[in-house]
Formats: sequence, C-alpha cells, structure tokens
Amino acid sequence: MNLTESFGINTNIFDTNIINLAVVIAIVISFVGDALKSLLKNREQLIVSNIQEAVKREEEAIEKLNNAQKKLISSQQKVTEIKQQSLVTAETEKEKYKKQTVEDIERLKKLKQDTILFQQQNAIKQLSKQVITLALKQVYKKIENRYDGLFQNSVNNFYIALFRNYQK
Repeated sequence: MNLTESFGINTNIFDTNIINLAVVIAIVISFVGDALKSLLKNREQLIVSNIQEAVKREEEAIEKLNNAQKKLISSQQKVTEIKQQSLVTAETEKEKYKKQTVEDIERLKKLKQDTILFQQQNAIKQLSKQVITLALKQVYKKIENRYDGLFQNSVNNFYIALFRNYQK
C-alpha cells in the first residue's frame, strides 16, 4: 500500500458522514463533556449545600421551637404561681381587713360607751351643781330671813359647843 493510494477522498457519503459524525461526537463529548461534568458537579455541590443549609435551618427551627415550648411551659407555670399567690394574698388581705374591721367595731363600741359615760358624768355634775346652787340659794334665803341677833347667838353657841367637844 502506498501512501498516496491510501490517502484520498472518500466519495462514499455514508461512510464519510459516519466518520465525521464520530469525530464531531468525540470532540463534543471531550469539550462539552468536561464542561457538562463541571456544570453538573457545581450543580450537585449547590444542591448538597442547599440541602445542608436547609437541614441546618431545620435544626435551628426545631431548637427555636423547643426553646419556645420551654418558655411557654415556664410562662404557664409562672401564671399558675401568680394566680395561686394572688389567691393567697387576697385571702390574707380579706382576713386582715375582717380582723381590722372587728377591731374597729370594738374600738368604736368602747368609744361609744366611754362617750355615754362621760356625758352621763357631765350631766350628773351639772345637775349636782344646779341642785347645790339651788340648795345654797334656799339656805341663804332662810338665813337672811331668820338672821337676827338671837339666831346669831345660837349659831355661835353651837360652834363653841362643837369646838369644846372636839378638844376633849
């Protein structure tokens, strides 16, 4: 075989198209395949990264949910404690005010009794003063009416007799 004989133009279109097609496919696969592989690899990394990010966000969301549930439970417990404490405080205040009211009533009753007693004593004093004043007025009137020398001598003799009896 001669080099000139082997190299020549193949006029068979069918064989030429298959060879050309094989060469084009090989070139496309080698150039485009590497780019396609690189593109697919980048896409795969992006998808894996997105999945990892989604998993991370899911874990964060679950953690936030758990924290929120813990806070809710804690808040509910605090509400329950506050309710119980307010009931106890209300009952304590109620008892305190009842006791204070009873003490106030007792104090007012005693004050009423003291006031009544004081008013009675004042009335008795005033009445006594009036009785004594009227009695003295009547005595003075009688003394003035009966005041003469003979009466004066009898009063003096009476006091002298009392004085003598006192010395014995």
